[in-house]
Amino acid sequence: MNPPSDYSRRRFLGTAFASTAIAGVAQTIDSRAAEETPVAPVVFDRKIKLGLIGCGGRGAWIGNLFKQHGGYEIHATADYFQEPADKTGDALGVDKARRFSGLSAHKRLLESGVEAVAIVNIPRFHATHAQAAIQAGCHVYAAKPVAIDVPGALSIQATGKLATEKKLVYLVDYQMPTDPVNIEVVKRIHEGGLGQLMHVDSMGFSSVWPDPADRNNENLLRRGNWITAIPLSGDFIVEYSVHTINAVLWAVGKRPVKAVGKTRRCREGAKGDGRDLYMITYEFDDGLVWTHRCQALKNAQDWLIRCEVYGKAAYAHINYWGKSYLRGGPKHFGGGPLTSLYDQGAIRNIATFYQNVTGNQYANPTVERAVDDVLTAVLGREAAARGKELTMQELLTENLAVEFDLKGLKA
Repeated sequence: MNPPSDYSRRRFLGTAFASTAIAGVAQTIDSRAAEETPVAPVVFDRKIKLGLIGCGGRGAWIGNLFKQHGGYEIHATADYFQEPADKTGDALGVDKARRFSGLSAHKRLLESGVEAVAIVNIPRFHATHAQAAIQAGCHVYAAKPVAIDVPGALSIQATGKLATEKKLVYLVDYQMPTDPVNIEVVKRIHEGGLGQLMHVDSMGFSSVWPDPADRNNENLLRRGNWITAIPLSGDFIVEYSVHTINAVLWAVGKRPVKAVGKTRRCREGAKGDGRDLYMITYEFDDGLVWTHRCQALKNAQDWLIRCEVYGKAAYAHINYWGKSYLRGGPKHFGGGPLTSLYDQGAIRNIATFYQNVTGNQYANPTVERAVDDVLTAVLGREAAARGKELTMQELLTENLAVEFDLKGLKA
C-alpha cells in the first residue's frame, strides 16, 4: 500500500508497523497482568479455516500456536514430504483426506476449502505460494523472507497490492516490530530522538547450519538441509539476517541505494554454495552509512539479531534478544528486556492476523516493508559475491532470478 501524499515514508513506515502490532502490544500487557490475575478464556465468534503450507520444524510449531489461539481450525496440511504432512496433521486434528504432499501440494490445499493459509516452508517457494493463495482468494500469513531474489520480491509487491484490491489480508511474520519496547524505541527515533542519523551498525549471528554431502534435490528439501543451498534459501544474509535488516529499515524509514562488501565460506569441507560470513557496507541517499555483519560459525559467539542506530545527539539499540533502549538526547528511554520474542512475536502476529481477517483490515502494511527487506538483503549478497559496489537501481534493472532445477521431484 502506498502512503498518503502528506506522509513522509519514514512516518508512514513507523505508523504502519505500530498499527499492525498494536493489538499484539495490548495482548502482551494483558498477558503480563494475567500472571497475577487469572482471566476467563477468550471466546471467538468464528473460526478461520486455515491451511498450513510447510510442516517442518517451524511449520509444525507455528501450526500449534494457531491452534492454541482458539480462533482457527487447522483444515489442511501441505508439505513436499507426506510424513511431516501426516505427523503435523495428526497433532492438529486434520482429516487424513486433507493432508497433501509433492510440489503441487499447496494447490490441492487451496482447493480443499481453506480461507487462509500460513506459508512456513522453504523460502524459494514463498513468493509463488503466496501469489497462488491470493489469486485463489485466501488470506496469507507468511514467514520471512518473502522471496530470495529480485523477481520474487517484485512479484510479492504485486501480490500485496492485489491482496488489498481483493480485500484479503497478507501479514508477514516479523517478530521484532511487535515488541512494545522496540516499538517505543523506534517511535522516539522517528520523533527525532537521535538528532540527525549518522551511522548504523547491525549484526545477524548464529551457529552453523546443516550442510549435507548428499546434494540431490529431494534431500535438499528435507528439514534444514536447504539452508546452505542459495537457490533454496537465498543464502544466510537473506534467510536469517533479514530480521536485522527489517529492524534497520524500520528505524531508518527507507532502503539503501548502494552496497559494497565481502563474503566467504568458512566451514571446512563445505558442500553447498551457501556462505558463512558477510560484511556489507550500505549507503542511503542522504549519505547515512550502515555496516552489516552476519556469520554462521561455531565460534561460541551468542546468537545475535541487533541493530544500533547512532545520531548526532544520542544512540539506540533495537534487539531480538536482550534489551532495547534509546540513550541520551531529548527522547532518552531506559527501555527494557525483550521477553521470549521468538514465540511471543509469533503469538502477537497470529492474534493480529485473526483481528485483521475478522475486522476487514486490508491495508497490509508489512508487505511493502518485507519487499524492501529482501531487496536490501539481495543487494548485499550480490555486491559481496561480485566484490564491487552495486547500486539498488542496477540490481532492479538486472532483475536476475536465482534458478533451481526441479527435475525429478514429485509433482
